[in-house]
Amino acid sequence: MAKYNVYGIGNALVDKEFEVDESFFQNHNIEKGVMTLVAHEQQDHLLNLLTATSGVKKQAGGGSAGNTLYALSQFGGHAYFACKVANDETGNYYLEQLGHHNIDTSIGSRESGISGRCLVMISPDAERTMHTYLGISEFLSTDELDFENVRQSDYIYIEGYLVTSPTAKSAIIDLKRFAEKSHIKTAMTFSDPAMLEYFKDDVNDVLGDGVDLLFCNEQEALLWSGVDKLDKACKLMQQKARTFAITRGANGALLYDGSEYISIEGNRVNAIDTNGAGDMFAGAFLYAITRGEDFETAGKLASLASAKVVSQFGPRLEAEQHREIVRQSLNSS
Repeated sequence: MAKYNVYGIGNALVDKEFEVDESFFQNHNIEKGVMTLVAHEQQDHLLNLLTATSGVKKQAGGGSAGNTLYALSQFGGHAYFACKVANDETGNYYLEQLGHHNIDTSIGSRESGISGRCLVMISPDAERTMHTYLGISEFLSTDELDFENVRQSDYIYIEGYLVTSPTAKSAIIDLKRFAEKSHIKTAMTFSDPAMLEYFKDDVNDVLGDGVDLLFCNEQEALLWSGVDKLDKACKLMQQKARTFAITRGANGALLYDGSEYISIEGNRVNAIDTNGAGDMFAGAFLYAITRGEDFETAGKLASLASAKVVSQFGPRLEAEQHREIVRQSLNSS
């Protein structure tokens, strides 16, 4: 039996969430609905502006893979997170969050610098727009990999955002290659439409000959494939992913288990914050399949969990909420 269900790698970011109106994006020349990398000074300016106008709604340890591993661990799985934080207050906070939620990591001596931070702006339509300063996370490299723990995992999980950093991109390619040679299953998420708009070649470099499991949303699937119909995108995706899960917002999800397609119905909720929905879906799905559930069961659990997370502010649920989702989904099936 593996020590870890999932060995993940991603940017270690502390999220600060704010509510804004639609005019805020136009007034401040911000591209809505995607993640944008910004300089530290630019982010500080925006942080001061947001704090003065709306105040921080929520703060938590974040990052796409971090959120996924948090969900998996709260459902009852075992996770390891390869990441990089600086020797600063933000880094201390992030590591405390990992330890508090039983996610293992092997960060030893930390360098001076600034840890990563993400400003998440939530508009009235519940869409999330992010301005991210990666800080020291931009320099995540093979130094942060622990290959012995990779060998003791069921899956590796690669965060698509990492393709923006040359050293991180090299690290995830090395990680994927090692996992394949060690017969460890590989999973990846595209993370954000911007990764396909601006870094598509880098994403494909990481995909290489393919992965065992790919996560993306419908918009990302269309951007990656370059076609305008989801069924056409799925056919192309089969060439690079042995299995995949495509989330479709309120319309649920479309799964491919390697032999057939499975449609998962959405759960009707009043969505107020979509930040972390895809991360939650991946975490719940990975938890379910690594405990032996089939794709349909995993998809139903993941759909319910992501519906819960979009009905509140912040990308993470409380521990009891995870237990209730398992009771509703797995224990009743």
